[in-house]
Parts: sequence; C-alpha cells; structure tokens
Amino acid sequence: MLHVSGEPIPGAAEAVARLRRDGHTLRFVTNNSTRPRDLLAEELRALGIELSDDELQTTPRAAARELAGRRVVALVMAAIVPDLEGLELVGHDADAVLIGGCDETTEPNQVFSYMNLGRAFSEIRAGAELFCLHKNKWWQTSRGPLLDAGAFVAGLEYATGVDATVLGKPSPSYFAAALDALGAQPELTWMVTDDIEADVRGAQSFGMRTALVRTGKFRPEQLDGDMAVPEVVVSSIAQFPEWLERAR
Repeated sequence: MLHVSGEPIPGAAEAVARLRRDGHTLRFVTNNSTRPRDLLAEELRALGIELSDDELQTTPRAAARELAGRRVVALVMAAIVPDLEGLELVGHDADAVLIGGCDETTEPNQVFSYMNLGRAFSEIRAGAELFCLHKNKWWQTSRGPLLDAGAFVAGLEYATGVDATVLGKPSPSYFAAALDALGAQPELTWMVTDDIEADVRGAQSFGMRTALVRTGKFRPEQLDGDMAVPEVVVSSIAQFPEWLERAR
C-alpha cells in the first residue's frame, strides 16, 4: 500500500503526513515476515514516511509473544530471528512449528526445502501445534505477483489434518493488538489497504471501517466477486486523506 518492492507509491509519504496533521493516530500493521521491525521502519523512513519503530506492528513480534518459552521449529527468513526473542528454536522434539513468509531472494529455496517441510510435517504429526505468521497466497512485487508461504501452510494442513493458527492478519488478535495500541474503538478506526482478502475481510469482521486502494495487490475483478466489500475505494493512499476530510 505504501510501496512495491521498495518503490514508493506516489503521494504516500505526503498522505501519512496529512493524516498526522489532521489529528489522526496511526498504526502501521504489516504481514511482512521477512525483515525485523527496526529495518522495516528504517526502510519506510527512507521513503519519506514519518513513523517510529513502536508504530509498526509486525508478525514476528506477535509470534514472540504467543510462543514465548516454547520449543519451536521455525521455517522463517534468517533476518527475523532476532525478533523471535524468547523462543527456543530447535530442530526436533518441538512444541510448535512456525511458518514465516517468503522474500524476493533465493533464501526461500532453502527455508522451504523438502527436507525442512518434511521435518515440520513429522513434528506436527508427533503433536506439535502449527502456527504461521500469515497465510498469504502471494504478494505484489515489481516483477509481478510471487508465490508466498501460504501455499506451504495449506500443504502442511492438508498433509497433517491440523489447522494452522494465523498470528498476523486476518486474525482477530492481530487487529485487537493494533486497536489496543491506539486506544481506539473499532467503529471509529479505518483500515486502509490494498488487500481485500486478508485486510478488508478481517478488519470488517472486527467491526472496523475499511478503505481499499487501487495499488499493490489490488485487482479490479475482486470487486465483482464474493470478496468483502469495502466502504470506499480510492486510487491510492494519496487520495484517502482528502476523501476522509470530506466524509467527516
């Protein structure tokens, strides 16, 4: 919604600044599970977007809270391991299996190898719980849509008969954590997103208001299918502050 493969959406930084000037409190809620929070925040600031590290909510930190003190087989990108503080990362005899997301490097080739997925399968069959940072099917890059780790999560669910607990969007706990951090009521809070499946549907089920932008993951055909219907669709986040001001 703010950038695609590091290329900023035109007007995104100005829109964030305008929302702050208009008195809105902000929470940046991401399913990105490939880089630590401090690096993600630094990258956004490099695009001109004003935010503090504490305003950025990430799935690895949600996993650290949920799985603290447990033995975990983690199939995740190496960069996020520091954000999994408090987990005992192991290769066998695990209490839980944690699946992260893919990035645009070759690292997913190793992380989601047959050997590693087979180990995850064996641990789940032996009684380990299955968790995932998200269940995204794909994400948008400058090269086009790329397969994400939701496919591997679904494969493990199919093979083991065990449903994964999703720690990021669209899980209600992830939206609840954002609202708690803002001290906000759901009906007075807007989710602005390019993801109609995970974000719009998830936020609406939690009672939030939703705005869909026509950038990033947005596809026009989604508005004609059986997806959730957002309250407003704007060209990009650049148009949202002006629309919100008029709506008020």
